[in-house]
Amino acid sequence: MRLDKFLKVSRLIKRRTVANEACDAGRVMLNDKVAKASSAVKASDIITITFGNKVVKAEVLDVKETAKKDEAKELFRYL
Repeated sequence: MRLDKFLKVSRLIKRRTVANEACDAGRVMLNDKVAKASSAVKASDIITITFGNKVVKAEVLDVKETAKKDEAKELFRYL
């Protein structure tokens, strides 16, 4: 699955366009490398997102095309 779509489905970022812009600006890292929005995400990957001066680090547990709000929390865990 694409990184920008995973960020939206998992609700780490609310909208896919915002996720896409964050990737283009170099604020999203996948396994300690700056990632493009089209990067492939799989289970056990580590995603690091920089929001201003706040850094969010999460491990991908599962990849699904769609998820309800309750299920979205089960797609990743914070580190």
